[in-house]
Amino acid sequence: MDIDGFWRLIERSAAEGGTKDEREEWLTATLRELGPSEIEDFTIRLQELRDRIDHAHMWTAADVIKDGCSTDGFWYFQCWLIGRGREAFETVAADPDALAGLPAVRRLAAKPRGRWNDEEWPEWECLAYVAGHAYTDDDGSALWEAVEARGVRLRSDPLKPDWSREYHVPRLRELFPGSR
Repeated sequence: MDIDGFWRLIERSAAEGGTKDEREEWLTATLRELGPSEIEDFTIRLQELRDRIDHAHMWTAADVIKDGCSTDGFWYFQCWLIGRGREAFETVAADPDALAGLPAVRRLAAKPRGRWNDEEWPEWECLAYVAGHAYTDDDGSALWEAVEARGVRLRSDPLKPDWSREYHVPRLRELFPGSR
């Protein structure tokens, strides 16, 4: 599966199912039908995309939106951003402050964080697990071993960010003025 195939699956999952859980179920079933090699490719593409947005500037943006973003929270935020689709991802990967233009983020800014429901919350933890569930229905260790045998090192956490400089996201700070 190349990057175009990956994005077709992500975007079709949005069209096929409305909730995060429905998208997860659709992706798991679809990947299972594609077979082990394609599931491994999906996992590799997901890691490649995460690597592109795994940096302090993006973490700053997530922190402003969520008013604090833990390691796990940033890891799941990355999946959420990927789940927005290719166009949104590419725009935000080029400029994290462009999150301020995403309709989903603007909807979040329009109400207090305490009123965000699970579907709105900018995290999609389950995307990290769909390939493992499709591969063997276990904890994903067999998938990890297969991908690493192909020379790709997977991670289960973001990289330690370089906080040696300050990152600015003025449009997000305008949308979320009470954030840290």
